[in-house]
Amino acid sequence: MAGTSAFAQTPAPTPGTNTPRIDQREARQQARIAQGAASGSLTPRETQRLEKEQARIDKVETQAKADGQVTARERAKLTAMQDGASRDIHRKKHNARVAGNGG
Repeated sequence: MAGTSAFAQTPAPTPGTNTPRIDQREARQQARIAQGAASGSLTPRETQRLEKEQARIDKVETQAKADGQVTARERAKLTAMQDGASRDIHRKKHNARVAGNGG
């Protein structure tokens, strides 16, 4: 019966600070920025601004994890920030500006 008492003491799994989707999306966005910079479809200034945007998202994620629990509201905020960043990456990669063209 010792197994039963050990099972009873095991807390229910909680999402906690585990944010794999947010982390994977962040990595994909970083790769898109790096690819755009390497191909010249992003100017140095656009690249810098997109990197700053990613840093802001990372800061908000770190703050959300600080108390040991990322709430649904915090996850929604991070997702919304990443949605905006994704749009910004797309717009900047597909605008008329290219590296070496007056950024």
